[in-house]
Amino acid sequence: MSTSKEHAEGTVKISDEVIAVCAVNATLKTEGVAGLAGGISNTLSKSLLGKELLSKGVRVSQSDGVVQIDVFINVKYHARIPAVAWDIQENVRNEVRSMTDIDVTAVNIHVQGVEIPSEEPETNDEK
Repeated sequence: MSTSKEHAEGTVKISDEVIAVCAVNATLKTEGVAGLAGGISNTLSKSLLGKELLSKGVRVSQSDGVVQIDVFINVKYHARIPAVAWDIQENVRNEVRSMTDIDVTAVNIHVQGVEIPSEEPETNDEK
């Protein structure tokens, strides 16, 4: 599906994937986000086609001029999840509006996991 806008010169159609890529860029720039969580479609694409989807971790729904975006993320350990979610919502809404001139009615954040940093071996600095 795509969103279309009428102009004097003609019609401009913006696909779901363009909106999703804008949302991915805005999400990955947000502090506290470890990465996007891909679902079954990303796993199938990676194993069958050998490449990752550009819109991994983002689902766009459009109907009757209403755009809703679902973002599936992993957060960094010690990040405040409500603050990260709020920042993602604002960043995605602003990025999509500035790039496409489309107003997003909802940005739903789905936290799929927490990325815990790997333990680094301790060094003995005994002298």
